[in-house]
Amino acid sequence: MTKSELIKQLSEKFAIPQRRSRAIIDVICQSMTERLCEGEKIEIRGFGSFGVKDYEQRSSRNPKTGECIMVEAKRAVTFKAGKGLRELINADNA
Repeated sequence: MTKSELIKQLSEKFAIPQRRSRAIIDVICQSMTERLCEGEKIEIRGFGSFGVKDYEQRSSRNPKTGECIMVEAKRAVTFKAGKGLRELINADNA
């Protein structure tokens, strides 16, 4: 699902203009981005939680040349599915 599809679905479900749906989605995305940049955790009960994980600088090997290189420290966004989402996804496999 793309952002445009989400906006369209929100607009249709609540009978509001797409311009307003886009504004709602933009505020949600912007708020989540700001909180993650501040290092905060976001928890949406039944869906999952987003967090930021810090990775320290480390040495690695270039697989093509075999040369040892240093990989810079970085931060990455993580997602852990909530119990409700996991159960819905796995219900189809049962």
